[in-house]
Amino acid sequence: MSKRIVIIGGVAAGPKAAVRLKRLMPDADVTMVDQDSVISYGGCGIPYYVSGDVADEKELRSTSFHMVRDEKFFACAKGVKTLTSTRAVAIDRENKTVSIEKVETGEKGTLEYDQLMLATGSQPFVLPIPGKDLDGVFTISDLHKAIDIKERIAKGQVGKAVVIGGGAIGLEMAEALTDLWGVETAVVEFMDQLLPKAVGTNMAAILTKHLRDNNVEVYLGEAAEEIVGEAGKVTGVRTANRTLEADLVIMAAGVRPRSQLAVDAGLQVGATGGIVVNERMQTSDANIYAAGDCVEIPHLVTGKRFVAPFGSLANREGRVAADNMAGIPSLFKGSAGAFIMKAFEISIGSVGLSLKEALAEGYDADTSLTSPSDRAHFFPGQDIICFELVFDRRTRKVLGLEGVGPMNDGLSARIDAAAVAIAGGATIDEFGNLEMAYAPPFSPAIDAINAAGYVADNICDGRMRQIQMSEFFAWMADHSSKPDWQVLDVRHPKQVAPFEEKHGKGIWNSLPYEQIRERYNELPDDKTLIIFCNAGSRSYEVQVFLDSVGKKNHFVLPGGFNVIRRMGADWLPE
Repeated sequence: MSKRIVIIGGVAAGPKAAVRLKRLMPDADVTMVDQDSVISYGGCGIPYYVSGDVADEKELRSTSFHMVRDEKFFACAKGVKTLTSTRAVAIDRENKTVSIEKVETGEKGTLEYDQLMLATGSQPFVLPIPGKDLDGVFTISDLHKAIDIKERIAKGQVGKAVVIGGGAIGLEMAEALTDLWGVETAVVEFMDQLLPKAVGTNMAAILTKHLRDNNVEVYLGEAAEEIVGEAGKVTGVRTANRTLEADLVIMAAGVRPRSQLAVDAGLQVGATGGIVVNERMQTSDANIYAAGDCVEIPHLVTGKRFVAPFGSLANREGRVAADNMAGIPSLFKGSAGAFIMKAFEISIGSVGLSLKEALAEGYDADTSLTSPSDRAHFFPGQDIICFELVFDRRTRKVLGLEGVGPMNDGLSARIDAAAVAIAGGATIDEFGNLEMAYAPPFSPAIDAINAAGYVADNICDGRMRQIQMSEFFAWMADHSSKPDWQVLDVRHPKQVAPFEEKHGKGIWNSLPYEQIRERYNELPDDKTLIIFCNAGSRSYEVQVFLDSVGKKNHFVLPGGFNVIRRMGADWLPE
């Protein structure tokens, strides 16, 4: 008798496991159940469908050879029986059955299994605020809602929109609404930065400025307290500070694992709300597996369990689950949380821990902030890419890497390389020696990821003394807080002149890099100098030289003007 396998969930992990099982065990009886009528689609592509980058929703649920992944496709091409618009109601572990019912008719039935897999995914968190049920308020939970949103915009029913939540999905939707459709869009984020779970404050500040430069209003540190409306339709969002007009509200306040079915069945569920699985994607019941957004997995830096709702991980987990159900030992070790997204003309990404997260975990954490070229500086089209590498001073272990760069492959290549290295426990020394393919159209001879490791090495060994960007910004906002500080700007005098004019030579002073060795005696001994250049590399060289002649009253501002102008500040010359 062929093995009977039931898979609950038909978006990412479920379909991957189903087709893998049929390849490994062609005689297996594989049945996939999903409560939706639309299955096996690229949910991460929804914002790009709304924006128009993806013209037709069918493209999100089609194969690379243009076949739509529906019930007929899975039956005829894959040999998988699929029950759509069918809800799994309960699991009877003792009798190995799943109770199901048709969504539209309520017709009930039972499926028997030898092995079961849960791929129930996640569900959006709906803020418990007044007005959440008004017409025009959406979560991004399925393709149907995306189609509805796009139809409203196309019909001219949306002139203004508010996105509640500054995570990846919310920001991608904000770009989609603004870029193609010209909708006046605002983002409201409760935390004091965008992407609070993905990047630190410096990279988030660059992203915030870029969004504002592209006509997206961003309000940080504000909670949506009420969604207001008239005659049952949304008209705006109220915070403690303002009311924003809106014809459309996107609630993007994060997602939660859809694990209630597992809870009801008595399976172990962790503090995260995700289903507990081992490295074989096996639950606390040896005959039941789980994968995708509904499970919690180990973080490869901290070892703690977390929920990582990424389609890429769901597919990998689904394959591992299928292998083990077929009797092929296969392991999924966890994730370092690699992340990347597009925002208009830039990309922003990270892997591992931010500085804030690392400090909270008890690491003796510090960062190297760099802003090198993404390819050879002489190659046409080169651009600046900003990186912040997080490391532990005690062990020299790299804990995370985050960055912002132009919308090309430059950032992605480095985040991907860092993901492998960090998962393997790499140190800053190994980052400095990490081998990256080199040619001028793709990278500098000293790759950006190596440069980040070199700077971390200099900091860790005490050769470079730096101040954090946040400390420098605080001083620029209030010079009285550090009255003995001055900026020593070693860039070309023409670059420095607007700063000297705006702030005065008592605050901002010019001494070109190539003149330091012959003019260093002109520098004051009773002031603390903040050495400033475009990227930080010349500043470090100046620091080393000044140290050698006995002048040690100075710090390097890492990342330099390259980072600051991308972050934006009201004290920058116009």
